[in-house]
Amino acid sequence: MTLRRRDFLAASASAAWAAAPAINIDGGRQLFFDDYLVAESTLERTWHTPVIHEASPVLKPETPLEMNNGERPVACPFSDGVWYDPRERLFKIWYHAGWFDGIAYATSEDGIRWTRPKLDVEPGSNRVLARRDGYWRDGVTVWPDHAAADPTQRYKMFGYFRRRAPAGPVGEVYTSPDGIHWNGPRLTSHCGDNTNFFYDPFRKLWVWSIRPDKDPRGRSRVRREHPEFLDSIQWRPEDLLGPVMHPDERDTPDPAIGVPTQLYHWTAIAYESVMLGQFMIHFGPDNSVCAKGGFPKTTDVNVGFSRDGVTWMRSPRRPFIASSRKPGTWNRGYVHNTGGVCLIVGDKLYFCFGAWSGASPKKPGGDMYAGGSTGLAVLRRDGFVSLGGNGVITTPAVTFTGRHLCVNADAAGGEVAVEVVGERGFGAKDCVAVRADGTRQAVRWKDRRDLAAISGKPVRLRFHLTKAQIYAFWVSPDPSGASHGYVAAGGPGFTGPRDTTGA
Repeated sequence: MTLRRRDFLAASASAAWAAAPAINIDGGRQLFFDDYLVAESTLERTWHTPVIHEASPVLKPETPLEMNNGERPVACPFSDGVWYDPRERLFKIWYHAGWFDGIAYATSEDGIRWTRPKLDVEPGSNRVLARRDGYWRDGVTVWPDHAAADPTQRYKMFGYFRRRAPAGPVGEVYTSPDGIHWNGPRLTSHCGDNTNFFYDPFRKLWVWSIRPDKDPRGRSRVRREHPEFLDSIQWRPEDLLGPVMHPDERDTPDPAIGVPTQLYHWTAIAYESVMLGQFMIHFGPDNSVCAKGGFPKTTDVNVGFSRDGVTWMRSPRRPFIASSRKPGTWNRGYVHNTGGVCLIVGDKLYFCFGAWSGASPKKPGGDMYAGGSTGLAVLRRDGFVSLGGNGVITTPAVTFTGRHLCVNADAAGGEVAVEVVGERGFGAKDCVAVRADGTRQAVRWKDRRDLAAISGKPVRLRFHLTKAQIYAFWVSPDPSGASHGYVAAGGPGFTGPRDTTGA
């Protein structure tokens, strides 16, 4: 049996792992969403979902631009982007302001309370792209490229614009030195609405998530990949990569709606040692039903993970961020994921998202595209999945160049001890057990202290848990515990796209 490291394996495959090459675990926290680093385990895997922050919605329609003359008020991401700028030490959001109207911009010091600056693009407003007669914005993506060789292209933006007949919709790309003043447009090849893009730093590729026009199974996604951003925006049919991404048999219909699910949107970001994806699943009803009833369509956001940028794992298929489905709530439906996916704020992950209520000041019965606001969901750092209980996890053979073993674990009511299998002085009894709840806890041994003696040598790690949960582990070259993995959309304390500070 031949196994690739990228395969998602069951714990029962431990015998095959014994003969497999050692896995290098440098460059990021190691998560337990699959069995890639689990050769043997007697623990239970638990998936976790974030909680909605009590301040939500953290941004809601208030300004004239956002109120849209009372027709369809909106102030939330429609993909767009939420990022932390380490140069200015500010959270920044680009968002949909007024239905099919503005691309707006706001800043925050904490990711919760937002300020709308008055900009010079349209004096008196926070619009960053001037209004054009006969053009209406749809899905937009904003992506900071802090490694851009050309400082005028430090920010990249794609917008899908509806246009007055007979011109039809068009995809446009812009670049900017500051995220406020944009140069362009350059036209993309033909694509469907809610097309977007992201960057995969592991493969050094810009990836386009494209909605094809015609698919008998409904909304779906194909990929376009290229190492140069501006060269990526034009494509031929043969440049589009499959397989086509659809919901599968595990993406079951909402029983209250009863129509087949569709993949409305897909984006991703580098998080620690993997690509973290968000999948927006559409449950219906049909637009005509929502328009007649005056309520938003129902969508939920799921998460997924990839170790190669191509093969994705989503499990379990329950919503990560869900529509409330309740009339009168700000997040009744049409939940949208965001460019950048998540921010790291101390020991938490912040997920901004768009959501619609359907409430319209001018339509007492509601409007399917009215009442868009920005929500904030909060999860423990690395907290997507844990292995826990009483038992052990043993890794396959791993190598590393660091020396400081760290864990993200909740051992407040128990303990986590670690042994390096077969290495003298690194037994479980030699370990100074972790007995606290923390997202970055150092593991030490009584005599050896750290892993310097075995750095670079293939070894197997065995984690002994007693009434504890473990979310991630990593070996850092720094006493700070910096993982040197990717930090998604960033956060306070980080100076670039990787964790080099142990923030």
